[in-house]
Amino acid sequence: MPLQLARIRPRLKSIRFWFLVLSVTPLAVSTTEQASGEETNNVVAVANAEPITRRTLADESVRRYGGDVLDNMVNRHLIMQECVHQGVEVTNQEVSDEIRRLAAKFGLSLESYLQLLQEERNIMPGQYSREIVWPMLALRRLVAEKVKVTDDEFNRAFIAQFGEAVKCRLIMVAERAKALELHEQAKATPVQFANIAKKFSEDEASASVGGLIPPIRRYSGDSRLEDAAFALNTGDVSEVLQLGDQWIFLQAVRRIPSSNPSPQALPAIREQIGDRIRDEKMRGASAELFSRLQKEAQVIKVLGNPELGKQYPGVAAVINGEKLMVSLVSAECIKRHGTEVLEGEINRTLLRQALRAAKKQVNQADLQAEVANAALRYGYVSSNGEADVKAWVDSVTASGETTEQIYIADAVWPSVALRKLVEDEIVLSERDLQEGFQSAYGPRVEVLAIVLSDQRSAQKLWEMARDNPTDDFFGRLAEQYSVEPVSSSNLGKVPPIRKFGGQAAIEKEAFGLKPGELSGIIATGGKYLILRCQGFTKPVVNEPAVVREELARDLTQKKRNQLMTDRFEQILEAAEVDNFLEVANAPKVATRP
Repeated sequence: MPLQLARIRPRLKSIRFWFLVLSVTPLAVSTTEQASGEETNNVVAVANAEPITRRTLADESVRRYGGDVLDNMVNRHLIMQECVHQGVEVTNQEVSDEIRRLAAKFGLSLESYLQLLQEERNIMPGQYSREIVWPMLALRRLVAEKVKVTDDEFNRAFIAQFGEAVKCRLIMVAERAKALELHEQAKATPVQFANIAKKFSEDEASASVGGLIPPIRRYSGDSRLEDAAFALNTGDVSEVLQLGDQWIFLQAVRRIPSSNPSPQALPAIREQIGDRIRDEKMRGASAELFSRLQKEAQVIKVLGNPELGKQYPGVAAVINGEKLMVSLVSAECIKRHGTEVLEGEINRTLLRQALRAAKKQVNQADLQAEVANAALRYGYVSSNGEADVKAWVDSVTASGETTEQIYIADAVWPSVALRKLVEDEIVLSERDLQEGFQSAYGPRVEVLAIVLSDQRSAQKLWEMARDNPTDDFFGRLAEQYSVEPVSSSNLGKVPPIRKFGGQAAIEKEAFGLKPGELSGIIATGGKYLILRCQGFTKPVVNEPAVVREELARDLTQKKRNQLMTDRFEQILEAAEVDNFLEVANAPKVATRP
C-alpha cells in the first residue's frame, strides 16, 4: 500500500571515509548527557492524553538502531583511548575552526554550510562536530608526526601539475582480437584514427569526440599509459596495452609544453602542493591507524546478548577494559534517531486508540495473513502456488538494516490496523464497476500534447498550432516549447488518455475531440495544456462480465487503500499530540561544536 506510517530503516549512505569511521559521542560525557540517558520515565510526547515515556522511546530506538550506534560509539572510543595514550587533545575551538575552514572551502558562510548539511544530509550541527570533524582531526593529529612530504613527492606533484603533457586520442575495446584488428587499421592510416574511434571505440565519452581524452601528464595515473604517450611523436600510434579488462591504444595529437610559474607565485604553489600531498598521506595513514586500532582492540559487545547482559548488567560494551553503559547508547540513539522513532510510536498509539474505540483488534493471524499477501504481491510464490513467506521475510531483512520484528511493527501492523478500521466501509457500487471498466478497458484518446507554464505562452502556441494544423508542426512545437519531458522528447507524443483516470478536465476535453482537431487551452495543476487528437484506440475487452471478478478485486483494493489513507489523515487531524522531543530538537544553527 502507498501509505507508510513508520519507515523501515533507510539504507545508510556512505559519505566518504569519515562517515564510515564514526558517528558517536566522546568517551568523556557531560553530566547533562548522562542525565539524558538516565531520566527514563519522563514524558517525551502525549497522544490524546496517553503519555509516551523516554524509556519507551529509548527501548524502541535501541531496538532499531542500537547495533549501528554501538558500533560507531566503539569506534569513537578506540580513537579517544589512543588520544589519551599518546597525550593528544583536540579542543572544541579546533573543531570549530575546522568547520569554518570547510565552509569557506565551499564558498559558504558557517551558518549556510551547517544548514546545508542539515537539509541535504540530515546531519545536525552538534552531530557534525562530534561525530565527523572531531574524529577526523583526532586521527590526523595521531599520525601527524609520521607524515612528511619528501622532495621527491613534491617534485613529482609539481611535474604532474605544471610539466609537459601529451594530447592524445584513444581507442578502447573489450576484446584483444578486435583491438589488434583496429590497431592494424589505425597504423596503416593514422589520419583515420578519429573516425575509427568514433565508429568502434567502446569508451563512449571519448568516442563521441573522435577519441580525444584529457592531456596525459607524468605521475598522474597509470605509468604504462604515461610511458606509451610520452614515447610517441605527433601522429604516431602506440602499441596495444591492456588496462584492467580493456584493451587500448593511443595516437599522439600534439605535445603541450611545460608551464613555468612566476617566482612570485612559487611559494603559494609550494604550500598548496605540500598541503595536498600531506592531506592525501594523512588520509591513508589515518585509515591505516584506525584499522590497526580495530584489529588490536579487545571489545566485548554486550548489547543484544542476554547471556552477557547478566554478566555485565547495564553495560552495552566493554572496550579495552572500559565499560560503555547502555544508558549512553540509548541517549545517543535518541539524539540521532529519536524524532523518527517517536513519530512511529505516536502513530501506533493513535492507531491503537482508534482500534479500541472501534472495538477491534489486530491478532497474530491478521499479521501473518498480511505478510503472506505482501509475499504474493512481490512475486514470492512457492512451488505449490502459495506465498513463500520465509523467502519474502528473508529478502526484507537481507540487508541487515531491519529485523522481522521491526518489519512487523513498522510496516505490517499499521497496515493491518488501518485495514481493520475501514473494512466495514468498503462498498463497491455498480457505477464504480462501470467507471472502472471504462478506465481499464475502454477506448482511449491518442493525442499529441504541449505543456506550458504560463497562459500567455499557451495562447501564442495555440494560435501557431491552429494556423498550421499538422501533426508534424505540432510535434516540433512540443519539442521546442513543452516544459514536460515526455512530450518534449517525443515530439508531443504522450500516453493515451483514458476515462476516469483522475484528470477530469483533460479527459473531458480529449474525449470531445475528433481526429485532427485541436483542443482549447486546458488549465490544470498550475500548467496549461494544448492537445491535438490523433484518433481513438479500440477497446481491449467489450464484455464487462468477462473481467468483472478481476475488476471488482482490483477496485476493492484501490478503494481500501484510499480509505486507509483518508482514515489515517482523519486520525492525525483529530488527534491532540504534544511532541516535547520535537520542540527540544528544533533546528538550531550552531556556531560552536
